[in-house]
Amino acid sequence: MNVDMDTDDWLGCPTPLEMYQHQCAILVDELVETERMLLRARANIAGLVQMNDLLMASKADAEERLVVAVEKISKLEQQYSFASVQSVKIITGQRDHLLRENQRLLVELSVYKQPLA
Repeated sequence: MNVDMDTDDWLGCPTPLEMYQHQCAILVDELVETERMLLRARANIAGLVQMNDLLMASKADAEERLVVAVEKISKLEQQYSFASVQSVKIITGQRDHLLRENQRLLVELSVYKQPLA
């Protein structure tokens, strides 16, 4: 018994053309999603490039200010080290003068305290 009947439409089986159309619809949806993700990635990259440019400008500015601050610190160190050395010399001279004056006064005092013979 040979039955030559087309059974493609039995039990809701899709035809080959319907399967190809469904596959094409799936691929189109995937391409649309991929394009959306690509656009979002490009926007993120552009934002990151902008942020990097701002950070590089801020870094350059901070480095310039650091160089200026280091120069100021070295100048102040030189100035105050010179001033502190000068002040130490002045104080040392005053101390030496007071020490000599004290010794002279002690000698004079010892002369007045000696018993009269």
